[in-house]
Amino acid sequence: MARRVLILGSTGSIGTQALEIIAGRDDLEAVGLAVGRDWQTAVAQAKGFSVGTIAVADEASAAEAASSFDGTVLSGEASARELIGATSPDIVLNGIVGAAGLGPTIAALTQGIDVALANKESLVIGGELVTELASATGARLLPVDSEHSALFQLIENEDSHAIDRIVLTASGGPFRGRTDLEGITVEEALDHPTWAMGGRITIDSATLMNKGFEMIEAHHLFGTGYDRIDVVVHPQSIVHSLIDLCDGATLAHLGYPDMRVPIAYALTWPERAEVPVERLDLAKVGSLDFEEPDPDTFRCLALAREAGQSGGIAPCVLNAADEVAVAAFLDGRISFSDIPRVIESTLDDVGSGPARGFDELFAVDEASRERASEIISGRS
Repeated sequence: MARRVLILGSTGSIGTQALEIIAGRDDLEAVGLAVGRDWQTAVAQAKGFSVGTIAVADEASAAEAASSFDGTVLSGEASARELIGATSPDIVLNGIVGAAGLGPTIAALTQGIDVALANKESLVIGGELVTELASATGARLLPVDSEHSALFQLIENEDSHAIDRIVLTASGGPFRGRTDLEGITVEEALDHPTWAMGGRITIDSATLMNKGFEMIEAHHLFGTGYDRIDVVVHPQSIVHSLIDLCDGATLAHLGYPDMRVPIAYALTWPERAEVPVERLDLAKVGSLDFEEPDPDTFRCLALAREAGQSGGIAPCVLNAADEVAVAAFLDGRISFSDIPRVIESTLDDVGSGPARGFDELFAVDEASRERASEIISGRS
């Protein structure tokens, strides 16, 4: 019987590549799709994959979708969560960008449904509570980020006591080697050297905040202390992650950058699916370069580590402030170098403390966004 896959964020990069994988396999079946506003693409996808139910978060867009789609259209901010109950999937691929992805992750895990997780905010915002929920219901969190998928595969057959350190690789983004980040344009920041991604994640890669988020994710996914999580800049993006073992050996996961590989692994685990990607030719690559990151210039990386170490609500504040600051930069309201300044000020103003429940995290998220917006507008 085919594994029933629900795709949240089906029109984004992760969602479209997931559908490409599903199209080539008899053991996977798309049973539901969720989008924010792009109802035309969602309807076309649904028709192409014989999907009977879709969710469109924007209510006006959902109304338009309903007029041209014979199946069921769920609408509103809660529609992605409702879609989980309506389609009874075996696995939910959460490719929603931003804090909006946390609710669907909670909904899936609460029902004991495995989550192929591309929404890093689920663990950045609610890591402690999300992993506790997964443990309580027996649902699995299967990482889709290339770095965490690599670590998952490297760690899977190792005793946890044998792992001394995990290392996340970072491309360094478009500004690798620069020590002055003033005057950077939106176009320059969106010109990533190795990955094709959406706007927010591309800017986060340019500031290295994305790698900071990944440290927090790795901490929760693998139960690893921050003192044993390192980042190394690797511009070729061939080595996706490494682990150091107690006997002095280092294991690495290598491959050309292609998100279809981690997506397929999450959707078909514990099996390994054949994926039509270019095979790695090390002679053709020629050399692999590595260097230390510069947390003084790329302040977001240090802010993320500090928030992760503080735990509780601090990562939630970090993420909310980053979402607001990145949106303001993309809109031309602040400079690139203002992004870490807004985040740091928000962290200072909102403060820290334990995360006692999801409702509290949602309230902290809202308060942090409000404070970040006030900082951007110059209000005290």
